[in-house]
Amino acid sequence: MRIDLWVPTASPFATPELLAVIGAEAEQRGIGTIWVGEHVVLFEEYASSYPYADDGRIPAPAGSGLLEPLNTLSFLAARTTTVRLGTAMVLLPQRNPVYTAKEVSTLDWLSNGRVDLGVGVGWLEEEFDAVNVPWPRRGRRTDEYLEVLRTLWCDEPSAHDGEFYSLRPCSMFPKPVQQPHPPIHIGGESRAALARVARAGAGWHTFNRTPGQLAEPLATLDSLLAEQGRRRGDVTITVCPYFQSLDADIAEQYAEAGADAVAALLIPFGADDVVRSLDALQPVFDRVASS
Repeated sequence: MRIDLWVPTASPFATPELLAVIGAEAEQRGIGTIWVGEHVVLFEEYASSYPYADDGRIPAPAGSGLLEPLNTLSFLAARTTTVRLGTAMVLLPQRNPVYTAKEVSTLDWLSNGRVDLGVGVGWLEEEFDAVNVPWPRRGRRTDEYLEVLRTLWCDEPSAHDGEFYSLRPCSMFPKPVQQPHPPIHIGGESRAALARVARAGAGWHTFNRTPGQLAEPLATLDSLLAEQGRRRGDVTITVCPYFQSLDADIAEQYAEAGADAVAALLIPFGADDVVRSLDALQPVFDRVASS
């Protein structure tokens, strides 16, 4: 099993200096992937329910916001050489898919092929309103945008004619370094998300589950993969415990439950916090390295 980091890149704490330390420490300690999330805007008042908190509120203090993920990973790409760089999650249906394909391909090019693209359908309807994108049918929009990404990455010329997006024959370069394209990980806890993994994903990224809460969704995923002529070994299962406990024994339990990677939550407020937090996780790294 692999140990990753999931880093909420919240301003004003996620400074260039802090990110540089995270990159350096991740490489020194053999971290597999650094994952970062996305929200373009946040709101003091909103009716949507955040799915990973009992009160439905995202734990973001007033006056803070997340750095744009692909720019953040480009910064990290320039300061690292081996750690992989992932989004968990890019909110694909509220983005322009052509620009997203270009940005991801450029990042893959500049990082020498170290990108993992995690995508989600989003939970915050008010954010869709802010970027003037319809909230209904965002799942189907996501599926189609994935098709747009693939043609731009893989085909020459590229073209698409669909319900949500039309792309006349055109050329996009550079193509990604990774062939046929960067791995696509699907985030989400619903059956629809698991079905998207089965159809189109190289991985499933799940949040806030204990090891004992993996059996049911993985059984569902196995069934959905079989319908697509695929099997569990075709996808990477990444679990971010989020605010659940994580130590060496629990990491081992995640592996036994079927996880291929555990993305430990890292919330540092300064460079010293990075080192202290990773020192506290060192027994997890050591256990995984020796197993």
